[in-house]
Amino acid sequence: MARLSSKLDKEQKLVRMGAAIRARRKLLGLSQEGLAITAGIERSNMGKIERGENNLSVLNLLRISDALATRAADILADADL
Repeated sequence: MARLSSKLDKEQKLVRMGAAIRARRKLLGLSQEGLAITAGIERSNMGKIERGENNLSVLNLLRISDALATRAADILADADL
C-alpha cells in the first residue's frame, strides 16, 4: 500500500484533518504558533499540518488534541473521517 501523502490524498483526508484542527484552534482563540508551542510541534510543521501538506502521526494528533483540550476522536469526527 502506498504511503499517504498530500500528493496521493485524492479524498482530501489530510486537508479535512487540517481544517478541523484549524477550526478548533481558532474557536479557542489560539494562534498557530501558540498551538505549536503547546503541542511541542514546530510552527512550520503545524502550518503544513493545517494546510493538509503533512501527514501527521498519531502521536502528533494526540499532542495537538491535548493542546486543544479535546479528544483526538472529536478532531477525526470534525474532519468526517
